[in-house]
Amino acid sequence: MTNVLRLESVRKSFGGQLVLRDVSLEVPAHSVTVLIGASGSGKSTLLRCANLLEEVDDGAIYLDGAEITDPRADQDAARRKIGVVFQAYNLFPHLSVLDNITLAPRRVHGLGRAEAEARALELLERLGLAAKAREYPDRLSGGQQQRVAIVRALATSPRLLLLDEITAALDPELVGEVLAVVRDLKEQGMTMVLSTHEMGFAREVADQVCFLDAGVVLEQGPPAQLFGAPRHERTRQFLSRIVATGRLSPGA
Repeated sequence: MTNVLRLESVRKSFGGQLVLRDVSLEVPAHSVTVLIGASGSGKSTLLRCANLLEEVDDGAIYLDGAEITDPRADQDAARRKIGVVFQAYNLFPHLSVLDNITLAPRRVHGLGRAEAEARALELLERLGLAAKAREYPDRLSGGQQQRVAIVRALATSPRLLLLDEITAALDPELVGEVLAVVRDLKEQGMTMVLSTHEMGFAREVADQVCFLDAGVVLEQGPPAQLFGAPRHERTRQFLSRIVATGRLSPGA
């Protein structure tokens, strides 16, 4: 299977602190890779490097086989192929939902307004938000705003979608509606890399799970293996604490 994203021995430091240590990762097309690990383990930094929001110190990142960390690469063109959704919704408060979604397709991708709005309305309908197209973000719930942020990322028809703790800022009753969107995207074949603390969801939706610890991919594999029979003691310790908090039922 073709890899959409590939990281080779990626290293990244901030202020002399090594945050990613020789991280290598392959993300096949139409697959879901879930990053798990304690806060500060490097999950968000990995995603930001993958989207070139952070410049790597060493190693290489490939998108569809082309090295996008090469100084000669057209990094803006690479970014246009990658959708990103963060914890914070980052919606422009002075723009309507529809204008938030169509801004990048029109300004960056050169779509006409009619085409961009038709695409946006189609996505809003699919995610149950068609009635909110003319609303402003402050009139929406947190779950609705996060779904709009996902629509905005999808509006440019990305090759790869990166999702960074997209439920972290939501009230518990709103988490389910956002995770349902990710399930639907998986069924549609969207290639995704996501970080999450929702372990039960990770076990359900992932094709591969990567456990990061202190900037290292300590263990990776199918969810049944990683959650059911982790090889490393550190992975077992992490998962046992998650089980103790009630955020993951024991067993594979």
